[in-house]
Amino acid sequence: MAFIQTDFPLFLFLFLSLLPLLSLSSPSTIHDLLRSNGLPPGLLPKAIKSFSLSQTGLLEVRLDGPCLTKFDTMAFYESVVRANLTYGSLSGVEGLSQEELFLWLPVKDISVDDPKSGLILFDIGLAQKQLSLSLFEDPPDCKPDQGLLKRSGRKEKGFEAQ
Repeated sequence: MAFIQTDFPLFLFLFLSLLPLLSLSSPSTIHDLLRSNGLPPGLLPKAIKSFSLSQTGLLEVRLDGPCLTKFDTMAFYESVVRANLTYGSLSGVEGLSQEELFLWLPVKDISVDDPKSGLILFDIGLAQKQLSLSLFEDPPDCKPDQGLLKRSGRKEKGFEAQ
């Protein structure tokens, strides 16, 4: 009995110190993952096929296919979107473009520096764009790309056709 009494505080200490680790669970959806990292869930569309997050923070999101949606302007998601995820930021974004003045510009970084400001910052290379966080509260529907962004989507007539 003395053995149990002397080791019980040690057992209790170990159990209580490991309890927070047991209660941690990985986010069930990409939108939960974004929310738990200080980003709005509507940065990515509803229809996500799968996602992975490496130990180094590389996030890879796979969609059913390229698609278009609208925030303040049109946004285009490729089949795979990658970024480095840190709290409040997606940096080195690949696979996301926004339409600005009739041009499609790649989104390079997305950050929420101060959630109380209600603003999210998009770095589109040539400029930085501040948008309201309210635009990204809910994951948007994303319509399949019908070739709208393909330069070769229209039929060209060369000299042979004339």
